[in-house]
This record gives sequence, structure tokens and C-alpha cells, in this order.
Amino acid sequence: MALSLLPRRSLLALAPTLLAAPALAQGPAPGPAPAADPRLADRAAGKAEAPVRVLEFFSLTCSHCAAFHKDVYPQVKSALVTTGQVRLVWRDFPLDRLALVAAAVARSLPVERYEGFIGALLANQDRWAFTRGDPKEELAKMAALAGMNRATYDQVIADEALQRAILEGRARAEQEFQVQSTPSFNFSKGSGAGRNQSGNMPFDTFAGLVQEAAKA
Repeated sequence: MALSLLPRRSLLALAPTLLAAPALAQGPAPGPAPAADPRLADRAAGKAEAPVRVLEFFSLTCSHCAAFHKDVYPQVKSALVTTGQVRLVWRDFPLDRLALVAAAVARSLPVERYEGFIGALLANQDRWAFTRGDPKEELAKMAALAGMNRATYDQVIADEALQRAILEGRARAEQEFQVQSTPSFNFSKGSGAGRNQSGNMPFDTFAGLVQEAAKA
């Protein structure tokens, strides 16, 4: 089945469509993804004890997410994450089926390769997400560069349980953090409720929201 992009409808309308969608790949569906599945654990940068936690809700096919990761995240990482002020946690919020499959592939790589892989996908969206060819094949090439062999890749894109778990996480983001667009961020002191902010933003705005959360 082709992994083509879906229309950019509102997320609230899109979620039921994806959750009720037929199989994304041919073959029998694996069993339910267990809650303890390590692939569903947080993917993050920064110390666990950092005073401010930032949740980033993103989609791998979102151009605004790509712009943030290219233009702002390097400074966020160097000035705030590596200095111990912020722990940034990535949360999947796929906007279409291709982003969903890409998120599943990213989570199926070793944890230490996750950040580099999503960075490569965001920096090269024109190579795989918006290609005129088969995006599934282009994504497979990107996964191969990250060390995932074709047999594993085929298993991942057929893993409906993992993809459904990712979508359930997106639904929780809509309910708990009122996320309706990407990128969206939640700035909090520790694991508190925090403040939500949607959209790409310059570093100074991001840093200001971090300072605000630290003082809360």
C-alpha cells in the first residue's frame, strides 16, 4: 500500500480517520504494543533532573518543525540543554500516515541514534517526504543510513500496534495539552502542567519561556 501524504485537514478530524484506518502494510498485524515496550519510552535530550522540562510535539513531515530543528534547536541545545537548564522531550504528533510510519521507524532505532535520525529526516524532507518517487522507498534508504536493515524496516512499517500506540499518544496530547498544530511546546518546571506555546519561534522567545517556567 502506498504511503502517500494525506490532506492537511484539522487534527481533530484526522485522528479518528487514522485510528480507524485499515492496515498500513500488507501482512498479519502483530499483537498489541505492550505498555513496557521500550520503543514507546521518552526520547529526550538533556539531564533528567534539569529544572525545566520542554515537551516538543512535532511531525516529521511538518515544514515548520523542520525550520525549528534547523534554525533554533542547535542554539537551544548548546545554550540550554547541554548546560543542564532544560530537558527537551520529543513527543510524536504525526500529521499524516507517512509521518506516522517515519515516527515508528525512528522509535525502532537504538535510542542513541534517535536524535540524529529525526534531525536527518527533518533536514531532508524534500528527499523522502515530498519526493516524486515512492516515499516508502526513500524512507527505507534514510533508515538504512541510520543502520536499519531492510528486513527490520519492513517489520516496523507493518507494525500496526506500534503505530496505533503512537496515535494514542497523539490523542492524549490533544486532550492533556490541547495540541492542535505542530510544532507545539509545553514549558514546565519539573513535570508540572506548564505553559503551552504553538508554532516555530526565535531562540530568544524560547529562552524567555524557559526562564518563565523556571520561576514558576
